[in-house]
Amino acid sequence: MEVLNCPLLSVNVRVWRFWSFVLVHNWRRYISIIPVTALNVFMFADLYRAWGNIEEVIINAYFAVLYFNAVLRTLILVYNRDKYESFLAGAASVYEEIRAINDDVISKLVSTYTKRARFLSISNLALGAFISGCFVVYPLFTGQRGLPYGMFIPGVNNFDSPQYEIFYITQLVLTFPGCCMYIPYTSFFASSTLFGLVQIKTLQHQLKTFRSSEMLNESTVVLNRKLQKLIEDHKRIIRYVQDLNDLVTYICLIEFLSFGLMLCALLFLLNIISVMAQIVIVGAYIFMILTQIFAFYWHSNEVREESMAIAQASYSGPWLNVDDTIKKKLLMMTIRAQRPLEITVGNVYPMTLEMFQSLLNASYSYFTLLRRVYN
Repeated sequence: MEVLNCPLLSVNVRVWRFWSFVLVHNWRRYISIIPVTALNVFMFADLYRAWGNIEEVIINAYFAVLYFNAVLRTLILVYNRDKYESFLAGAASVYEEIRAINDDVISKLVSTYTKRARFLSISNLALGAFISGCFVVYPLFTGQRGLPYGMFIPGVNNFDSPQYEIFYITQLVLTFPGCCMYIPYTSFFASSTLFGLVQIKTLQHQLKTFRSSEMLNESTVVLNRKLQKLIEDHKRIIRYVQDLNDLVTYICLIEFLSFGLMLCALLFLLNIISVMAQIVIVGAYIFMILTQIFAFYWHSNEVREESMAIAQASYSGPWLNVDDTIKKKLLMMTIRAQRPLEITVGNVYPMTLEMFQSLLNASYSYFTLLRRVYN
């Protein structure tokens, strides 16, 4: 099945294909990556210029880190394009295979998770576009000249005409490709983990019913053939999660470090500002960071927990009155399923809700330390 026709994955892949990050290679790739990268360099330069003004530095650092992650995601995606395309093609093929299974439970499962993945992908794009629009429009209502994102070019005054108008329009235009570089990768992660859950839950259901009630007298050969297919499916799921982890683990590490620091800094900023409008804006930034990180850790945790539930499904199946060879295979499958399938941060820590809580605790601890030193 072609990946562009796979409803569970197609939303994000079509965005990537439009910008020629995957599947095609044309000029759109360069008019998105190069200008956004240049803007990000000027954003970091502005942090150096503004050093000492803690409020300005923290706000500008938030956008600089956000765009840095967008550029980094895209560069890794383009550099490993073959791996991503192979992964997506394999996922689309397996999706078609599972969807073709004549089972009402599995059909409902595929339909539910497909709708969920598409909703997440479309709503993330819509929400990202809306928030990005708020970012670029907000300076117009401040009563003074300001740019959506702080930037510094040596020897150039950003707020004199006509360069102010040029820079403002440039940032306005680059916000759209920047959003398309950042949001679809998050949705790709969510959709891929959701499809991992589809495969895992399908296997669980098949393990519980691999010996149908209508055919209790099935021969050992037939049951062995069915069980062997389920074992191969389990191996395929293991490879799928490992491949997904290889694609995203270092991106998760960068975001773990950068957003953990930014969360600490924004909490500190929220503690020292007094203007209500600024409090609302900083609160929105904190909310965005938390939802971004939580989306990663929630879906990763679901994959981990459901992968271990394969062992329970194997034990719950109709194995009492089958041949010993089948029992031994089920036992080996149960033992392997007790080792969780994990998506990790830099191939070090598993992405679980406990890890998410530890990140929040660490950020809050550093925030209290920073506030004490500042006071």
